Amino acid sequence: MNRISVRLADWIKDNSDIRHIRDAVFVAEQHIPPELEFDAEDPQAVHFLALEGDYPIGTARLLADGTIGRISVLKDWRGLKVGDALMHAVIAEAQARDLKQQTLSAQVHATPFYERLGFKVVSEEFLEAGIPHVEMVRESCDLA
Repeated sequence: MNRISVRLADWIKDNSDIRHIRDAVFVAEQHIPPELEFDAEDPQAVHFLALEGDYPIGTARLLADGTIGRISVLKDWRGLKVGDALMHAVIAEAQARDLKQQTLSAQVHATPFYERLGFKVVSEEFLEAGIPHVEMVRESCDLA
């Protein structure tokens, strides 16, 4: 396997790669309707692409208010620390933008992953697109 890298993505230029990953993970695997997966926040968001060599394998986005979302890694690359690489890049970008607090809506099964990155559960469990989630928050002073 080549080295995994993460770079800032351009919503227009990298749109097909971002859509391919999010379609595979959220729409095909998790049966989230495409109209819920892609929204009006996408064009203004800061997007990230994880790559193995030149091949896009993961994506995430950061909103202007510090909300992190749409974190997704293609199935064949899970368990290889791609999610860690994506999240470290997103957190670093949030801090560079002086976003002192990062928030996300985590699928319940993924909460231990986010807790390792300094996020804390701040809500009761709720359903989002039919999947159990919790809200999580990370302060910039927390370890990444």
